[in-house]
Amino acid sequence: MALKNRSMYAILGILNLAPSTGYDIKRYSDKVLSGFWNENFGHIYPTLKKMLGDGMIVVVGKVKDQKKVQYGITEKGRQELEMWLAEETLQQPIRSEFMLKLLFSSSQPSENVILMLEQYRNIHEDNVEKYLGMQHDLAQNTDISKERVRFVKAVLRRGILSDEAVIRWCDETIDDMRRAYTP
Repeated sequence: MALKNRSMYAILGILNLAPSTGYDIKRYSDKVLSGFWNENFGHIYPTLKKMLGDGMIVVVGKVKDQKKVQYGITEKGRQELEMWLAEETLQQPIRSEFMLKLLFSSSQPSENVILMLEQYRNIHEDNVEKYLGMQHDLAQNTDISKERVRFVKAVLRRGILSDEAVIRWCDETIDDMRRAYTP
């Protein structure tokens, strides 16, 4: 089975919400998708070009002195997105450089390992703070339909719970490391 371009589906999903420029797509990815999905300009623009050629999107206008192209989803693009949404989601392996490093850190000084865990914990604390801010902003936003809000809230809640679990795991692991290395 050929690998599917998942970037295409992320972009179709964003364009299904509203016409957007490549820059808008990147900004949405960084703000809303960043906790679970990553898109960069190196994926976005080639994918937009391919989707344009395949008839899944169209140019709907230009903005900022005709320099930025705004794209919209076509009926063909909507159908492709709907077919993908209906497919079974396969479990993907998690790749974490942090976990790989931790697994092989037994030769490292304990203070280095603890510092690494504390830094990892800080990242997840920042994520929780960011998600709570997004949740607050979402509650204030009247431009988004109640139906759409339900789905955004669900994704944010999953991010919050996931990061809170990582924080608890970090605390337990740091405590365990300190106990193990205490004379």
